[in-house]
Amino acid sequence: MIHVILSGACGRMGAQVTALAESRNVKIVAGVDVNLRTDMPYPVYPDFSMVKEQADAIIDFSRPEGLHALLAYAREKKLPVVLAATGYNENDLAAIKDAANEIAVFRSANMSLGVYVLKTLCARAAAMLPEYEIEIIEKHHNQKLDAPSGTAVMLYDAVAGENSEAVYGRHGRTQKRQPHEIGMHAIRGGSVAGEHEVGFYGPGEYITLSHLAQDRSIFANGALRAALFIAGQAPGEYDMGALVEGL
Repeated sequence: MIHVILSGACGRMGAQVTALAESRNVKIVAGVDVNLRTDMPYPVYPDFSMVKEQADAIIDFSRPEGLHALLAYAREKKLPVVLAATGYNENDLAAIKDAANEIAVFRSANMSLGVYVLKTLCARAAAMLPEYEIEIIEKHHNQKLDAPSGTAVMLYDAVAGENSEAVYGRHGRTQKRQPHEIGMHAIRGGSVAGEHEVGFYGPGEYITLSHLAQDRSIFANGALRAALFIAGQAPGEYDMGALVEGL
């Protein structure tokens, strides 16, 4: 069993990770969250400077605003981290890359194993259907802050060519679709856990590849598996491919 500090412990995904941790051979020894709760089965602190517990890894389901404090703590304590947040900017990504020189960093925009398979299939389809036009549609609950989702961006990166251009909706456009465009469409409503569809549209036919998250527990399970995988790894950047397919 490994010991883990859970960042974003009091959020929705923090609750999922907490509920599943011990059944996955992980013990959460402390949480970090700006929105403190007193009913958690472990101590929760407002920032990393107050954490006293010893751990083997950090799982982060918080917001990008807390990334730099998290990485500073992880580097000081030499702890590997699982970054499951989305919405990082270029400075954040540079900080992650720099931290990976000293600690193991596992990062994925989506912790679902099924989404990794979707990404792999989409990359293969794009290579096999170079003349087909690609559209990406994602759906999420009405509380999600970023759009398009980190997963949609990850899927775009998997299918984009050298000259591809992301087009976010088509409001205000008064021209025909251009061959190099990849449409990105975000839907927000209700309690949708997550749905992603990538369509490949050709003459007389089209193919759609999709993934539907029926329960947020799949993301918690993936993060816990990532923590077990990353604990003890050498410094560097790791992703779902390293977990699923081996190093």
